[in-house]
Amino acid sequence: MGDVELEGPEPLVVGIPPAPGRYERDLDVIHYDIELVIPPENDRVSSRTTLRYLREVAGPHLVTLDFTGMQVELVTWQGRTLDFRHEDGLLEFAAPGSPGVFDTLQVEIMSRGVPADGLILRDNVHGQPTAFADNWPDRARFWFPSNDHLSDRAAVSFTIHAPPGRRVVANGVQVAGPAPADSTRTGGVDGLLTWRWESAVPIPTYLMVVGVADLEVLDLGTAACGEAPASPRSDGCVEVTGWAFAPDTAHARRVFQRAPEMVDLYVDMFGPYPYEKLAHVQAATRFGGMENASTIFYSEQAIAEGRDLEGTVAHEIVHQWFGNSVTPADWAHLWISEGFASYFGPYFWEHVEGRQALVDRMEAHRERVLAAPVVRERPVVDRTPENLLDLLNANSYQKGALVLHMLRWVTGDRIFFQGVRRFYQTHSGGNAATEDFQRIMEEVHGESLEWFFRQWLHAPGYPEYRVEWSWNGARNEVHLRVRQEQDSAWPTFRMPMEVEFQLDGGVHRQVLMMDGREWTRTLPLPGEPLAVRLDPDGWLLARIHEGSQIREGR
Repeated sequence: MGDVELEGPEPLVVGIPPAPGRYERDLDVIHYDIELVIPPENDRVSSRTTLRYLREVAGPHLVTLDFTGMQVELVTWQGRTLDFRHEDGLLEFAAPGSPGVFDTLQVEIMSRGVPADGLILRDNVHGQPTAFADNWPDRARFWFPSNDHLSDRAAVSFTIHAPPGRRVVANGVQVAGPAPADSTRTGGVDGLLTWRWESAVPIPTYLMVVGVADLEVLDLGTAACGEAPASPRSDGCVEVTGWAFAPDTAHARRVFQRAPEMVDLYVDMFGPYPYEKLAHVQAATRFGGMENASTIFYSEQAIAEGRDLEGTVAHEIVHQWFGNSVTPADWAHLWISEGFASYFGPYFWEHVEGRQALVDRMEAHRERVLAAPVVRERPVVDRTPENLLDLLNANSYQKGALVLHMLRWVTGDRIFFQGVRRFYQTHSGGNAATEDFQRIMEEVHGESLEWFFRQWLHAPGYPEYRVEWSWNGARNEVHLRVRQEQDSAWPTFRMPMEVEFQLDGGVHRQVLMMDGREWTRTLPLPGEPLAVRLDPDGWLLARIHEGSQIREGR
């Protein structure tokens, strides 16, 4: 195999948004069986991918799959060899079809080469050979032929032939191995061991991963007991483990040790844990943390350097519900994944340390948002990026989190958490758009929230408030004037605002609905305010300029 030319077609650029209608065709993949041969040299792969797909129209048909960079050797359908076309990142072939209205068909594709992306073959920080998949947003196509879009879910099985001394981890549960490999399946590469993993829970391709490395396994306990319908365990719990390179196991255990507690909190908040297990894996990949279903990958450098990653752990665990089980309907709605994880990840610290812990983390989010040019230029729900990687920004993450924080303020805790739980239960195992979340929150709240979602998610920017006040001692009244001074192209924001009046000997607070570019109110007070503060508890995403008192005669 080493003497054979391994180059395939020139790979595509990562992250180019798909053409309109590309994934609206009659193709529903229901299962991938991915078989990989990874030789000791760790410098190439050969693969056999078997797809089972469903069609509601019988007879001959054209199959179009995403696949780029690797060389296709053979395509067979129900055992018959098919002609195929492989160019411009697409693998196309005509399948004969079969009689019947509902067709479940099977095709097998053999390929080999060096993936340009998606499956990363490289030495880790300790100089050991590793192979880790890293598929977000559209990089599964670089190492296995697929319907590579977040709208198509399928079960997946992995058969991995790897050198001795390397462990294999993947989505789902390990069902076989390691056992000596059948050399007829490895292209003549001898001495390999075969591992098999299966995920029966359908997931999008960007969450389908495998890792091959010299890894130590850490038992972290169990979680979600009685609330894990996909668990194969007799006790109904999910096994929570850590996987790390041998020199890094002590720090990995410290970083991952509270993962079961986090899972149990989110089960109580959202609903049952959706997958078979939860593995936290030190991985040599592209991103610092990736929420792959049941098998989260973390930055190898961060763990090796002893960094505190507990915030990342909570963030990625939230993704098992939001992002993985409830997946955005399209990438424009990425905040449903990243914004939810960026809010409910920090919420763990409110749960264990008190509200101030969340306030501090939201303040860090706010500072990031106020400094980000993309927030001033683009809405959170953004359908115009030239590359999907551009969506990994402060809109999707920090502003998305602050939108949830403000929605909690607008609706109150009971309505907010009830709505989030209903949203998960309604759309788990499927896709959801921002409009779906809005509709459910309105149902629970009992009032329209169109004004809230429109200004915060479908337009750029945030309010900039400036407050002035004057005191009428004869009437014991304060006259407030609040101006919105943000860019004229941004919305005029409508929000309930808590106002704190600092009085001699105490404080007086009042919640007022503020709207309009200039808002005025006259309010009775027991004494002259020494100072006035807007939003003292930090609920709002806003730039607030310190207020001033207007003295009579000015």
